[in-house]
Amino acid sequence: MKRIALTFDDGPNTVTTPQVLDILQEQGIVASFFLIADNIDEASALVAQRALALGCELNNHSKTHSRMSGMTAAEIRSEVEYCSERIIALAGRAPRFFRPPYIDVSRTLYDKVDLTFICGAGCKDWLPETSVEERVRLTLENARDGEIILLHDSMGNTNTVEALREIIPSLRQQGYSFVTCGELFDQCGVTPQKGWLYSNVYQKDADDRL
Repeated sequence: MKRIALTFDDGPNTVTTPQVLDILQEQGIVASFFLIADNIDEASALVAQRALALGCELNNHSKTHSRMSGMTAAEIRSEVEYCSERIIALAGRAPRFFRPPYIDVSRTLYDKVDLTFICGAGCKDWLPETSVEERVRLTLENARDGEIILLHDSMGNTNTVEALREIIPSLRQQGYSFVTCGELFDQCGVTPQKGWLYSNVYQKDADDRL
């Protein structure tokens, strides 16, 4: 069996996140959402709870989505712990995974954040000019067993919503099973290592800038 994890950054919100959840529900699959804590309010919290009810996973994408490589240890703790606390309040459990905003990392960040670092294979869907067709093409080209796919449910990102309508059936036809990040590591029998940035559970990406 081939496994793949769809992940979505920059939510939750009350427009695009529900559109993504509608598709996941229609297709009967799960995904992982990397939340910005400052985006969690009374209304968007209900959206995140819907994701949980569908079997999806909530993970940490920081409090403010700021570049973190130049932050002090105290600033890093503030950003990450605040987001984790908001997720605990929603999910009743702490997140296992952290995606650094902009994948902007430092040795201090690795040392001070006790979560597994996730990157993922992107399709440039954070750029408004990236067409639906290009998002589909890049995602399918990046698909591998154990791969983490990096997408965005940011407000108004309708091209990614439309791309999902083709991405999911195409990956299913190729024999992929859709799992959360946690399920991906657990089912593949991979124990995450501290100090690594994962795009695929079988291939760890060392950051040679550090």
